[in-house]
Amino acid sequence: MFVPAYQLPGPVAVARRMVAFVSDPLLALQLGFSLAHVGTAITFAFMVGVALAFSAHFLPASRLLIDSRATPFLNAFSGIGWLFLGILWFGIDSTTVIFAVTMILIPFATINLRTGLIELDSELVELGRSLTRARWRRLAKLLVPMLVPYMFATLRISFGVAWKVTLTAELFGGNAGVGYLLNVARQEFDTETIFAVILYILLFVACMEVFVFRPLQRRLDRRYGID
Repeated sequence: MFVPAYQLPGPVAVARRMVAFVSDPLLALQLGFSLAHVGTAITFAFMVGVALAFSAHFLPASRLLIDSRATPFLNAFSGIGWLFLGILWFGIDSTTVIFAVTMILIPFATINLRTGLIELDSELVELGRSLTRARWRRLAKLLVPMLVPYMFATLRISFGVAWKVTLTAELFGGNAGVGYLLNVARQEFDTETIFAVILYILLFVACMEVFVFRPLQRRLDRRYGID
């Protein structure tokens, strides 16, 4: 069955567009905006996740609120819902994109870090208490190093999830980024650009996984004796 090029372009046309993008500063610029959105959202979500996880662990009075109320609510609320709220509150700009992505990532960060705190070696924790009563010293010298694998897992998961959410948020609520570029191409029926951008995104995320996250994971496995 014949499919028009504006619906499904051929591989040669897509390859030509990908080659053209290499020398086009527009793609690099929009990719830079998307990276800024992803990096900022991951940073905010990680900071909030750390605060919630440590509060639930060290402040028993807040444990029920965080574990049984706040985290399930944030985990159940849809990304589209956060995006619509962001558009209402901030308009169509980068703030909306960062807000929506951050709210989606917070429960991932909180749950992973809570799991790490719960699974801490109780004997090492007790040994730390016997060596010093300074809570901040135990936190910096013992607890945080023991949580490094969980922190890395949080960042690794957040990176993959953030890209998916960021593209959707930029598509509907952003004025810059790769998702915004896809939206412009969609409006102009420029399917060659759409497929070229999608392939570049897949290549970028795959390269980050192969050349950044996996080598770091192997180093952490050797350092912490993870099988």
